[in-house]
Amino acid sequence: MLTKTMTRIGAATAPVLLAALALSGCSTSKNKADTEYVARDVSTLYNAGKYRLDRGQYKLAAALFDEVERQHPYSPWARRAQLMSAFSYYMNRDFNEAIGASQRFLSIHTGNKDAPYAYYLIALCYYEQIADVTRDQKITQQSLDALGELIRRYPDTRYAADARLKLDLVNDHLAGKEMEVGRFYQRRGQWLAATLRFRTVIDKYQTTTHTPEALERLVESYLALGIRDEAQKAAAVLGRNYPGTKWYQRSYKLMQEHGATA
Repeated sequence: MLTKTMTRIGAATAPVLLAALALSGCSTSKNKADTEYVARDVSTLYNAGKYRLDRGQYKLAAALFDEVERQHPYSPWARRAQLMSAFSYYMNRDFNEAIGASQRFLSIHTGNKDAPYAYYLIALCYYEQIADVTRDQKITQQSLDALGELIRRYPDTRYAADARLKLDLVNDHLAGKEMEVGRFYQRRGQWLAATLRFRTVIDKYQTTTHTPEALERLVESYLALGIRDEAQKAAAVLGRNYPGTKWYQRSYKLMQEHGATA
């Protein structure tokens, strides 16, 4: 992912770490952890950040990596520190800062070998914020877009391989939202609106776990609308693809009750 860090922290770094710890302990600001501007060599700053990162002090680690970039913007270590800062913010669950740091890295180092990781980190930040299906799915859509961008740009990387696996869950969440809204319309007797939601699941998210239920609820909705032919088509698709599910059994029973076969 990143090149190896410099040599481990030596005795000369201890005063820097103690000063940073004091700052961390007495700060009451809600903003990101900060450090006083004291000119330090790049290895001291970078290794101080790595030291804090290894000990789970992510907010302070991010501030120290940011300081590398601020004090030594033209050093090769500044590029590494940008991504280490983004990762530290991610580990601290400060996702907006992590996304911002990753995007800054990409704006300056678009063709860098670590660019795939920066895109991956952005996607992870959205992915980690996916809420349950009863809430607004804006973050879920942003996660889908970010994962898709990573796969499109770097299809043969290990990050893209993991992104493809995560896409399944993201699509499942989006399909789940459509199902939740569709069920709501069904309970209110708004059958046409319900069918549109269930059709979306079938057309856009057919590989998700929600497809069998979506087909069965299409059968229900079409029968309620008096469109028996469409209900029979949905039941037939359900029977061919998911014959052993409870959703097929329910649709079969419904079709029999309405004088048709599934």
